[in-house]
Amino acid sequence: MSEPFDYVNYWTEIKLDIVQEYASAYARILSAQKSPPLKFIYIDAFAGAGIHISKRTGGYVPGSPLNALNVSPPFDEYHLIDLDGDKVDSLRSLTQGIPNVRIYKGDCNQLLLTDVFLRAKFENYRRALCLLDPYGLHLNWEVIATAGQMKSIDIFLNFPVEDMNRNVLWRNPERVDPKQVKRMTAFWGDDSWRDVAYDTSRNLFGLPEKLDNDTIAEAFRERLQKVAGFNHVLTPIPMRNSNNAVVYYLYFASQKPVASNIVRDIFDKYRDKGAPSHGT
Repeated sequence: MSEPFDYVNYWTEIKLDIVQEYASAYARILSAQKSPPLKFIYIDAFAGAGIHISKRTGGYVPGSPLNALNVSPPFDEYHLIDLDGDKVDSLRSLTQGIPNVRIYKGDCNQLLLTDVFLRAKFENYRRALCLLDPYGLHLNWEVIATAGQMKSIDIFLNFPVEDMNRNVLWRNPERVDPKQVKRMTAFWGDDSWRDVAYDTSRNLFGLPEKLDNDTIAEAFRERLQKVAGFNHVLTPIPMRNSNNAVVYYLYFASQKPVASNIVRDIFDKYRDKGAPSHGT
């Protein structure tokens, strides 16, 4: 039974709590709007099996799809995507008989653009909360930018800096595998990440020096706002491992200041809970 379930670290449990807390506030606010009434949907692009196993406790942890299904008032639709067939089978089993749940097996980079985002058109009085939580550099910028341009979608986004540092952002960029460079460019949207991640002005020989994670994360925050078109993009919350290294940054982006204010308060509450003392 546990075969499709991922073993997750404490920072994943924190992320799940953050997303669930905002999803509850989001559903209350949108369901209260009556003139005009809005349909609101939940989208999970890397939905997983629906349940995880905590490395910290060994117990089962409800995943983001189950947390969203437990939000009251409920979302009008749930769209859950995963590439792994075993995880999709688990999702179907866990959600069997629940109305308005649509499960997709495939690449979210295609399905979001061709099938799912069309369900959240602004002009149709529809809104969406979308979780973009890739395991690494498996998300294309086109998805992020489309969500911003639609003006109807709030996103939580995993910025996988650990994958970037391990495979792309090396001290000697000339040694990086071109395939890894291609993954980074697809996530960032173009090759401007090179100018962001490296500085050639710090030494006499003009050699590139890698900049720190926070500098790169701030540049991506500005990109979400200026290029993707989200009006409000919070400073992301860093998720750290037991060595105090940042595993990823969790972003929130929206068109509405009230949404940004709600998530800022949630981030502030959970920010210190990512400390290494909470486990490995």
